[in-house]
Amino acid sequence: MKLFNKSLFLILALSVVIIACNQKDAADEKGTVKILKGLYSYGPEIKSFTDCEEGREYWVADSAKTLELSYSNFNFEKPYEPVYIEVECHLIKSDSLIVSADFDSTMVVTKVLKITKEIPDGPCN
Repeated sequence: MKLFNKSLFLILALSVVIIACNQKDAADEKGTVKILKGLYSYGPEIKSFTDCEEGREYWVADSAKTLELSYSNFNFEKPYEPVYIEVECHLIKSDSLIVSADFDSTMVVTKVLKITKEIPDGPCN
């Protein structure tokens, strides 16, 4: 009987640990809202962002539906011209089945705070 109680306790304890880990992963997947500043490039095949401070590159998903429109309003002659942006976003793991798999993370833009052709002096240059 004691062996049964110990086994039952062990199974319950492991279940709690597994559930807690899965909830943490779900919270990480949604991500925390961040404000990132860096260079954004947009074109037919690639939507990328380079964080000026850390130098990391992210695939960009525009959930706000305003980033791509704002970029297009600059009327560049060629695609992939970099612009400086400041955005509210959260980071998620990139989907391994599409182009974004080449990037460690995907930056999901929720709000565009600033977008300009003028790239400021500092780590972005």
